[in-house]
Amino acid sequence: MTEVQPRACPIAGTLDLVGERWSLLVLREVFMGVRRYAGIHANTGAPRDVLTKRLRSLEAAGILERRRYQDRPPRFEYHMTPAGQDLEPVLIGLRGWGLRHLENPPPAPRFLHTCGADVETRVVCAGCGDPLEGGGLVTVTDGTEGPAMPARSGQP
Repeated sequence: MTEVQPRACPIAGTLDLVGERWSLLVLREVFMGVRRYAGIHANTGAPRDVLTKRLRSLEAAGILERRRYQDRPPRFEYHMTPAGQDLEPVLIGLRGWGLRHLENPPPAPRFLHTCGADVETRVVCAGCGDPLEGGGLVTVTDGTEGPAMPARSGQP
């Protein structure tokens, strides 16, 4: 019997790095300005051994960096790298999805732009700037990116 191999794609690769629950909650905390281990631990509820592993893996992946804030004993803060900052729209998008689709979502802080308006995520066309709205997506490949993925065919 032939074993079915899952489709390789950037989404799967990204989930390998940040798709685990505790990783996303750690990123949420650092994104919201909680940078020390004790605060991250308190706000996520992650078991200490799991939290330590997640912080190390996010650092090894180049998503977080440690910065020493105390010499004796050595203590560190965690900060987003540029790669981590690229995940900020994903976190905002997950928050927005939860507020729209979870039954009785818990209260959540608002994110405001410097102009005072709420921040939201949108996917737009890189060419014309039109937002992607139901059905406006076609997936193609030029041969350098791997096999084409069917776009919203309705089939599993």
